[in-house]
Amino acid sequence: MAPTEMGDRSRPELAAWPIRRRKVSEEAALRLEAMIRDGTFPEGALLPPERELMRMFGVGRASIREALYALGRMGLVQVRTGERPLVTRPTPENLLTELSGAARHFLAGSNGPEHFQEARALFEVGVARLAAVRASHEDIDRLRRALEANSAARGDIARFERTDVAFHYVLARITQNPIFAAVHDALVEWLTSQRTISLRAPGAEEAAFRSHRRIFDGVAAKDPEAAAAAMDEHLRSVVDLIRIATEAESGAAGGSR
Repeated sequence: MAPTEMGDRSRPELAAWPIRRRKVSEEAALRLEAMIRDGTFPEGALLPPERELMRMFGVGRASIREALYALGRMGLVQVRTGERPLVTRPTPENLLTELSGAARHFLAGSNGPEHFQEARALFEVGVARLAAVRASHEDIDRLRRALEANSAARGDIARFERTDVAFHYVLARITQNPIFAAVHDALVEWLTSQRTISLRAPGAEEAAFRSHRRIFDGVAAKDPEAAAAAMDEHLRSVVDLIRIATEAESGAAGGSR
């Protein structure tokens, strides 16, 4: 879609709408967001130059730049050096980027990891079930290759972890729902340390691979309940392995004192 140029002519009242509440950059961001959502600045439109935005909202350059940065994080605009901001369509990744700070805060809490593992289990069991319903022959082939790569990586913990993530990502893609793929990526980022801990336990790689094979079998058989049950068992095992590895490390640390 070719960029279109639009000013504030369709909203003349904005020029006489002074900002009195909130931080001025936040108020400017909210009003620009409203104009994007109501179609004043549709997807593909170029926002007015900084000076015109400053005049429209009665604020300084720094406030406008902060507002545009906030909209950029939301995925509503693309800010490019030396060019006017371009209105864009937000993606699931934009939403999860906004949540990342809060997610890391919750993870740092005493029960944060357990709460996230519980959320992950609910999410991934649903993914496995839906993948079994929607998988095409090509999808099953991709999942088989991901399983084979996971098998070949046994004995190399860093490589095994990468292929573990890849297997679950292929499952999420099979659902044909881009939000699931984005949530998967976010969970990988948020729970990286938990995944690494779980693979330190004795026999963890073999247990994870066997679980992946059962999940694959359920998807390949187009059996959503079997795939979901295999995923549920897998994630329960992961929680147990995290507990075992954490207790072992705590015991070793206590014995060294």
